[in-house]
Amino acid sequence: MDIDKSKILNNICYTELVYVRINKKLKTSFSKKDIEKIIYKLLAKTDEGNFMKIGKNYYATNPEKQIRVTINSNNYRIITVDKL
Repeated sequence: MDIDKSKILNNICYTELVYVRINKKLKTSFSKKDIEKIIYKLLAKTDEGNFMKIGKNYYATNPEKQIRVTINSNNYRIITVDKL
């Protein structure tokens, strides 16, 4: 299955809770705007070969930064970010 990285980048969105979850998981205190910029840049720099769809989610793994972003494949909402 081909994954359209540009469609993901153009449609990503966030909930209020995910900002808190991202800061907690990464042990940071970024603003909402900073989180959005960081996630966008991270996904843009992640090779399309490192995007996987499993079930209803996309998983974008950036080996350089050792971070995986989980994205809902139906609405492109960021679910969480994990350090690897």
